[in-house]
Amino acid sequence: MTARDQTLARRAFTTVAVVEAVTWTGLLVGMFLKYVTETTEAGVWLFGRLHGAAFLVYCVTTLVAARVLRWSWLVTLLALAASVPPLTTLLFEVVARRRGLLGAPRPRTEDAQPVPAQVGR
Repeated sequence: MTARDQTLARRAFTTVAVVEAVTWTGLLVGMFLKYVTETTEAGVWLFGRLHGAAFLVYCVTTLVAARVLRWSWLVTLLALAASVPPLTTLLFEVVARRRGLLGAPRPRTEDAQPVPAQVGR
């Protein structure tokens, strides 16, 4: 796999994880409106369909990313399981990024070492 493939897999996984979480949020709001306030079923109708599609795309994207980024079967299983509880895809994405599973982790500002200036010879 090329670096371009890895970059594309990383970006696709991150984007789809966010979309899946947003549609989960919409579905939760829709369920609140339908079952608690009993005002409308439109949110469940719309976000149920959107979330179903986002869930399927997340599963496929996870499997592709796992192959391209060479995740272990355990990491792949955890990524797939993250799609079940609400908003957990975001949590998995953050943890995966920090552990370097989506590429090199970004150094925090307090961890970054300043580059020493070169003195003229």
